[in-house]
Amino acid sequence: MRVALGVSYNGSAYRGWQSQPGGTTVQDRLEAALARFATHEVSTICAGRTDAGVHGLMQVVHFDTPLERTPFSWVRGTNTFLPPDIAVQWARPVPEAFHSRASATARRYAYVLLQSPVRPSVESGRVGWVFHALDGDAMRAAARHLLGEHDFTSFRASACQAKSPVKTLRRIEITQRGTGGVPAGQASGDRGDVPTCYWRFEFEGNAFLHHMVRNIMGCLVAVGQGQHPADWMHAVLQARSRDAAAPTFSPDGLYFLGPVYDPAWGLPDRTAAYDWLP
Repeated sequence: MRVALGVSYNGSAYRGWQSQPGGTTVQDRLEAALARFATHEVSTICAGRTDAGVHGLMQVVHFDTPLERTPFSWVRGTNTFLPPDIAVQWARPVPEAFHSRASATARRYAYVLLQSPVRPSVESGRVGWVFHALDGDAMRAAARHLLGEHDFTSFRASACQAKSPVKTLRRIEITQRGTGGVPAGQASGDRGDVPTCYWRFEFEGNAFLHHMVRNIMGCLVAVGQGQHPADWMHAVLQARSRDAAAPTFSPDGLYFLGPVYDPAWGLPDRTAAYDWLP
């Protein structure tokens, strides 16, 4: 039978999702736990690979097994053998036609950013950080240039293995918790002490290139800090060159929210962690 799992993890201690020699990835830990519970080797396929330090709220994987267990047995049994920073949230039997990656119609990411004159402490590793006030309206105007189908070569890491740089971004939402922004058109250098707040950037697209969200974040933050006008984002996109964009932003605040599937598959589309994330 084929089983789908929803998996959440804190990626701070791992070298990303994909299995590597040494066993220090999320996939390595998950497959080892599944093998101990199922008493046979298990190979998983995920909806979307994440980089070192990136977190997952609902990574979806599937695997094939000759065993028949209740869905909750897969959850409790696998979690018994997982470290505290990885947990299976749900399990569902699925038809053989289901494929965690190929059946996804979209993927979603969120980046949580702390704006504060003081670096993060309890949120260390879980949020990005800037110590300049950001202009939310400017960042939203810049983000609009990225919506739709484009060649995202300017936001693609050199190690990216995707066959094509052409992807479709369906949605970018930028929201703020707190009152730490600056008025539209006011450069961050015009303010006094930087007020503390959190920014949440949410992205949805058909697929993403290696480091694509983090490279977009570097550009959005540069616009938000007044280093470039919002229209600069269009110039970066059209350049189709990584050298045209800002440096890759920190992985700390990046969360893979999970894939989007046709409701006919009957899979959950969120976990409890969605309500915890700022």
